[in-house]
Amino acid sequence: MDLKIDRFTYRVTWSEEDQEYIGLCAEFPSLSWLASSPEQALMGIRTIVTEVIRNMEASAERVPEPIAIRRYSGRLMVRIPPELHRRLALEAAEAGISLNRLASARLDER
Repeated sequence: MDLKIDRFTYRVTWSEEDQEYIGLCAEFPSLSWLASSPEQALMGIRTIVTEVIRNMEASAERVPEPIAIRRYSGRLMVRIPPELHRRLALEAAEAGISLNRLASARLDER
């Protein structure tokens, strides 16, 4: 298997609906692989990602950049209802911090 596929973000989880483990790849959200064990699900999704990448490269399609190596600016623009904006601005003011700092802290709580 190509070592480049190790840069992608894989996840294995249980699918109650299918009663099997499901292998997923964040960079290829339309792909999945069902298997009876987590190890087989991971191996399956890695195999299918490899095949898809080879097909994309053969047809000169752009392969997604792995999330792990993407550069992020640290800026995130979010639209929220005006009422929520007002409530958060008030909460930030009462706490003596910026709205940006409050939002960042809230997102980090997840």
